[in-house]
Amino acid sequence: MRRPPALPNQPGPPFNALTARRLRAALGMGPEHVAQHLQASFDLSYASADLVLAWEQGEAVPSRPELVALAGVLWCSPGELIDRPRTLREHRIARGLAPEEVALAVDIDVLAYLRMEEHEDWQGTERQSAVLADTLRLSMPDFVTITGREEELAELLRSAVTTRWQAQIRRVGKVVPLDKRLIEHTLRVLFEDYQWQMTATPAWRGTTVVAEDAHGKGQEFLARIVKHFWHRAGWTEL
Repeated sequence: MRRPPALPNQPGPPFNALTARRLRAALGMGPEHVAQHLQASFDLSYASADLVLAWEQGEAVPSRPELVALAGVLWCSPGELIDRPRTLREHRIARGLAPEEVALAVDIDVLAYLRMEEHEDWQGTERQSAVLADTLRLSMPDFVTITGREEELAELLRSAVTTRWQAQIRRVGKVVPLDKRLIEHTLRVLFEDYQWQMTATPAWRGTTVVAEDAHGKGQEFLARIVKHFWHRAGWTEL
């Protein structure tokens, strides 16, 4: 039996093929054994060893129901088979929660919640956002990303390191609910990092080469400014 086509607007989550392959090997199972379990225990009658191998080799991505079934066969949580989630939908799937469960927790109509997922446009209140972060166990960087604030944060950070960082403390605090002293320290360090990037070039090099080199380093730093912010704030590694 052929695999049914994916439903529109329901893409599969970012699949971690390497983890799936390692978990299967650790259980001493071959692709054909996984396929048999998918057929018998999860009613995926079209599952085959070729399909399992296609998932593991990155040639195909399991749909959400397929990923949940595969996690059941491999004795792991769906989240273990997902690469780092980036969207609201991916974080929910990683936690193994149904849309109804999240909608109930944050007190939003389920259809309204599903629209937010589909359009990647979270519009909850401050209280609902706090409940969402707790329900999905979101880190601060993930919370900023899925609530659509990352680009706004990037603009504020670029302004902070290229002009006066002190002027952006309050505005950054409205986007990122962190302690004001931590924001102040992080912005100051980022400003110093950026200025160092713009000036740290060998003294013997020609003026034009030095200027071009500094410009390139500065642009690269600005392109990764949000990652640098979370690193300096103690949340992530570069």
